[in-house]
Amino acid sequence: MNLPNKLTLLRVFMIPIFVVFMLVDITPFDNWIALAVFILASLTDLLDGKIARKYNLVTNFGKFMDPLADKLLVCSAMICLVEMHIIPAWIVIIIIAREFIISGFRLIASDNGVVIAASYWGKFKTVFQMVMICLMIANIPALRLLTDIVMWVALILTIVSLIDYLWKNKEVV
Repeated sequence: MNLPNKLTLLRVFMIPIFVVFMLVDITPFDNWIALAVFILASLTDLLDGKIARKYNLVTNFGKFMDPLADKLLVCSAMICLVEMHIIPAWIVIIIIAREFIISGFRLIASDNGVVIAASYWGKFKTVFQMVMICLMIANIPALRLLTDIVMWVALILTIVSLIDYLWKNKEVV
């Protein structure tokens, strides 16, 4: 259990804490605490990958759990935001469907001995989704237009990255 894997597990353990502060009325600052937990969890994602690559600590556990932890964090956040009527459910359905499709596609590729690396489109998508979630959790009225723009960009990047993955790896199917 190396440091990157511990950071990945920390991210997974932070998800219930995040969800509680998103959905349960505990303090007047719940959304800010949830935002801080989400940002911290997101930073563990950035850190674990950098550390694993820099110090050659890449493991099969990390290859499996890191993307799963990311999906759990982002999907949990978006489902909470649907519950709070901050993001339309249909947008979240498209985003989650893309994650299932790509995960299934990677599984098929893996069975054929092909590794599908993350693309730049996928990385941009992730960044915009995380920024979107942060803006939505903060829910600052003066930033509503920016939040909406980031949401639409995240949705477009989700679709573009899906098409990009499928097109570049069509021989896998």
